[in-house]
Amino acid sequence: MKITILTLFPEMFAPLKMSIIGRAAGRGKLDIDIVNIRDYTQDKHHFKCDDYPFGGGAGMVMMPQPIASAIEAVDPGHVARRIYMSPKGATFTQAKAFELTGYEHLVLLCGHYEGVDQRVIDMFIDEEISIGDYVLTGGELPAMVVCDCVARYIDGVLSDGSLVDESFADGALEYPQYTRPAVFRGVSVPEVLLSGDHAKVAEWRRAESLKLTKKLRPDLLQGK
Repeated sequence: MKITILTLFPEMFAPLKMSIIGRAAGRGKLDIDIVNIRDYTQDKHHFKCDDYPFGGGAGMVMMPQPIASAIEAVDPGHVARRIYMSPKGATFTQAKAFELTGYEHLVLLCGHYEGVDQRVIDMFIDEEISIGDYVLTGGELPAMVVCDCVARYIDGVLSDGSLVDESFADGALEYPQYTRPAVFRGVSVPEVLLSGDHAKVAEWRRAESLKLTKKLRPDLLQGK
């Protein structure tokens, strides 16, 4: 899969070169291309990408031309799924992340300041996605969240078991995890996890998963 990120601040995406995502890119499982929108502005200094909003108001709005030119350059045939990271978008979920793996190419547009000219959204964007009901200074952090979450579903990035047992995979939160030492500051690992009885371990994990979900996210259990 290829993920192209359009941003005014490409230096913010250094974390995507690290850890699991960085290793996946190094193995050719994932291609993340960070594109500076300023490279496509027609301003002679290749810098100006925003201006004051028509009708007045606080802040600046990203201009349509640099964004349009950048999108046309990275996805000339409109083959990719084009997504604008926006607080007005549908809330990002695990199910949406899995859905997005069905595309060979994603283009993520990061807004900044007061957002982008609406004409760009109407003419070039397929959908808007939000990572929560709050407003950030820009779309860069949300784009990284989407990249990280989607990448985990790409074949070969993680082991199959990691995806099956994690939170939200079956509509509930993941059970508690423990590792060595068996006793830490007087607190022992649950005995069942040391028993070697896989059936009892599975039963315990399911019960703990439901208990934790009921406590922290009861909304996930509605209708079950």
